[in-house]
Amino acid sequence: MKSIASNEFEIFLSDKATSYQDQEALLHSGMASCALMLTAFVSCYNEEEYIVQTLDNICSALQVAVPSFEIIVIDDGSVDESISLVKRYIEEHPQENIILRRNLVNRGLAQNFIDGAFLGKGEYYKLFCGDNTEPPESIIAICQLAGQADIIIPNYSNVEGKQGFRMWLSNAYTILINLVSGNKVRYYNGLHLHRRYNIMRWHPNTRGFGFQADIICMLLEHGASYLEVSVPAVNRAPSRALTWKNVLSVGHTLTNLLIRQLAMRVYGR
Repeated sequence: MKSIASNEFEIFLSDKATSYQDQEALLHSGMASCALMLTAFVSCYNEEEYIVQTLDNICSALQVAVPSFEIIVIDDGSVDESISLVKRYIEEHPQENIILRRNLVNRGLAQNFIDGAFLGKGEYYKLFCGDNTEPPESIIAICQLAGQADIIIPNYSNVEGKQGFRMWLSNAYTILINLVSGNKVRYYNGLHLHRRYNIMRWHPNTRGFGFQADIICMLLEHGASYLEVSVPAVNRAPSRALTWKNVLSVGHTLTNLLIRQLAMRVYGR
């Protein structure tokens, strides 16, 4: 029998178990060896106008930013030419690690984001939108910080196409989440970079607009570290923040935050 220990656990293994178990991974479950540095999850829903440029930008930027990566495109039931364009891109770029999953039933961004983490093989995990939201320089600036913290949070210093009421609404949402959670995060709904294990381990049950804030707050409650980086972005989609589904999602997120804050006060971490 062999024993191994960390400052949190002590584990005992039979002689046979030592032959196949990754002992470091047993002590640090989120540190198991990964085949790649980064998994890029690309959300796609009727993005025929931008999806090819999105993939081009991701490939060119990640070749600079990280030593190895894969791209997982999850199409959520597009009815335009998005699927055909991604298939063609895969055929024309056989040297790239690209996986396409087509949902036969629309599952929503939050569920696809979680699914992509389970499909991936990268140590780190980043959300990309199929409408080419981040220019290559922003992707590089964010992804080059992988490994310096558990979460890299982009704070979009300049968002082309997002002004006036939408900026006010975004700022009000951030203030509200920080007020309830006690955090000082500048922006919750960006395209963050996470340790992939954390998304699999701590993913929330929130859906819709509030799921990213729920993930970040949950991870910070468990002691995760984060860095914020100021980068430009482009907003192409019309705002859907005030739909009844997203209002419900924000309410769900705030309720979860309040319950967890109360639980921490009563039971501790």
